[in-house]
Amino acid sequence: MHTPIFTGARAMTAFLYGLVLAGGESRRMGHDKAALPYGGRPQLARAFDLVARHVKRCFVSIRPDQQFDPLRASYPCIVDRRETKDMLGGGPMVGVLSAHIAYPDVAWLVVACDLPMLDDTTLATLAHERNADQAATAYVSESDGLPEPLCTIWEPATLAALNRQAADQKIRPRQMLGGSAVRLLEVKKPGALENVNAPDERNRVLQRLGCSEQDLKCSL
Repeated sequence: MHTPIFTGARAMTAFLYGLVLAGGESRRMGHDKAALPYGGRPQLARAFDLVARHVKRCFVSIRPDQQFDPLRASYPCIVDRRETKDMLGGGPMVGVLSAHIAYPDVAWLVVACDLPMLDDTTLATLAHERNADQAATAYVSESDGLPEPLCTIWEPATLAALNRQAADQKIRPRQMLGGSAVRLLEVKKPGALENVNAPDERNRVLQRLGCSEQDLKCSL
C-alpha cells in the first residue's frame, strides 16, 4: 500500500507558480503537439496564456534538446534535469520535479500542453479551491474517476517528498494522488481535461471546438 506523503500543516500558503508541460516527444501524434494550431494559435501559446492568468509566474517545461526551438524559446522555460530523468527514466514528473528543484518553496499549477479544450473557468476553479494544507488540489478524471495529475496544484512539501522518493522508485503521479490527502474537484465543463495524443483525437476535438478549415487541414 502506498504511504501518504502529506507531511502536516504549513506555516503559510506558498506562492503559486504555473508549469505547462511541453517536453513530450509526441510519438503518437507524429507532430509536435505544442505547435499544433487550435483557433489559429499554437496549443502551447493557448495553454501558457490560460495558466499565466492564475499564477504569480509561469514557465514551460522542456527537454534539453528543445531549448532552441523557436516556439518554446519565446517563453520562460525550465529544462528537465538530467539527474531527475536518470532516476525516473522519463515521464511528466521529470518536468514537475525539475521545476520544484528550481523553485522549491512554491506550489505548482501543472498543466499538460495537450488539453485543447481546457478553459479559463476550469483553471480559475482549481486555483480558487486550492487547499494548501493538503498534498495537492486536483480534478477527478471524467474517464475513470481517478485524480488527474496533469491539471493539478502540487504543494511544495508534497513535491519535496516525491523528490526524495524518486531515487528509490518510479513515481506514478495518479498513484501518489490516490494515496494522499488531496482536495478533489469535479470537472464542470465536459471534456475540459480531454487530452489529444493522436490525429483522429485531434480531428474530433477540432470539430467540437468549431475550429477553422485551416486548423482541420493542418499537415500532421
